[in-house]
Amino acid sequence: MVSQEQRRRQLAREKFLRQQQRRTSARRKTRTRNSVIASVLGVVVIGSVTLYMTGALKGNDDKANASSETTPSASASPSKAPDPCEKAAAGSVKKLSWKKEPAMTIDTSAKYTMTLSTTCGDIGVALKTSAAPHTANSFDFLASKGYFDHTKCHRLTTNGIYVLQCGDPTGTGSGGPGYTIPDENLKDTSLKGGVYPAGTVAMANTGQKHTGGSQFFLVYQDSQLPASYTPFGTVDAAGMKVLKKIAAAGENTGQGDGAPNATVVINKATVAKS
Repeated sequence: MVSQEQRRRQLAREKFLRQQQRRTSARRKTRTRNSVIASVLGVVVIGSVTLYMTGALKGNDDKANASSETTPSASASPSKAPDPCEKAAAGSVKKLSWKKEPAMTIDTSAKYTMTLSTTCGDIGVALKTSAAPHTANSFDFLASKGYFDHTKCHRLTTNGIYVLQCGDPTGTGSGGPGYTIPDENLKDTSLKGGVYPAGTVAMANTGQKHTGGSQFFLVYQDSQLPASYTPFGTVDAAGMKVLKKIAAAGENTGQGDGAPNATVVINKATVAKS
């Protein structure tokens, strides 16, 4: 039997899907090629009743959790916690674009670490170089060009799925490097039971295969998602503390999906061979 909480989750996901469809339609009209988190189809089996619930992590639209027959009040005031982060370093975002994926230059047999030096603290990411070579190589290339420097992490989801989304120089959820990279490592052993575990760093996409660009998301709490988003790294312990701090400050809509209240800016991104 479907509980009130389960029904609440179903309705919220359905509501979110409708929002996704409207926003996706608008983006197609403008023919904006972007790298954003795509529609998510979650299949949850509860007893003998199967509920098909679809959420999404797409551009500015990643949220999923639930509502019951009584949905949360739309007039609820967003919770506003003190900003736990520092002022961004001086500098501006570079406007860079390329027509094709960069040539492979990394050593796929070696270990690489990406460091995101943010206003909220450093986030270290151990890259899964051999399992996701195209992704690791792309991040090495983009970081070397200063592509991520001074960019905002534009989205925080705190309801149903728990991610911080970054990597868009425009800060809108519609930006990208001008090229796409293939999906990789979708059978990673860490993705069990339809869950991206806390600490996973994965690629955004448009909902179609092989459409990753520069946007990525960092999972700060286990999140149920289909294996459609390239998992290419794991956040270190210090970085997880930073993510938890950002999440605790909440997002600006009060509905569990919006811009983070914390001032999350990547002052500098670097990739280094270990």
